[in-house]
Amino acid sequence: MWFFYLDESGDLGFDFSAKHPSRVFTVCILVVPGVENNRRILSAVRKTLRRKHGRTVRLELKGSHASLAVKKYFYSLVADVPFDLYAMTLDKQRVYEELAQRKDRVYNFIARQVLDRVPFEDATTRVDLIIDRSKNSGDIGDFNGFISRQLQGRLDPRVPLDIYHHRSTENLGLQAVDLFSWGIFRKHERNDVVWFNVFRDKVRRDDRYL
Repeated sequence: MWFFYLDESGDLGFDFSAKHPSRVFTVCILVVPGVENNRRILSAVRKTLRRKHGRTVRLELKGSHASLAVKKYFYSLVADVPFDLYAMTLDKQRVYEELAQRKDRVYNFIARQVLDRVPFEDATTRVDLIIDRSKNSGDIGDFNGFISRQLQGRLDPRVPLDIYHHRSTENLGLQAVDLFSWGIFRKHERNDVVWFNVFRDKVRRDDRYL
């Protein structure tokens, strides 16, 4: 069984004159092959929350809030776990104005760009794609159909594909990918590579669009 966790960092605001949105938008996928490897990732998140934050202080690991020391502690628990990271970062200032009004299309397009780079062909057993829930019910159905169509022909027809949209507070795998997504985002947004350099050996693709 393969686990694919998808999360984003930054925002899809495009009003650079009146507001202060992020300059870039990053979508990142954490690919974990095997139930045991996935269990170790989830256990590392749980242990980091317990030992570094206490059971009731913070219920979620967030890349934007966790200190570098906490991030490094988490990575020390997973450094020898087989997993890969794939990311695509959009330079929002170069997006056409008319496209900027369709944030759902922008999100779907960047997500597809990342998925195109993930070797789904290597999956020989069930695939679970878990996405940080940021859409309403109608948009989720459209997104799932869009993604399923994109993956047809890349997955063996005998390999089941399940797509889930979970809150990150409810899913430890999404908290793990959030930490990595934040590091890749900061690299492109602020040229801050301090956290990125810790896990860079796990990054298989880190591409920029526009």
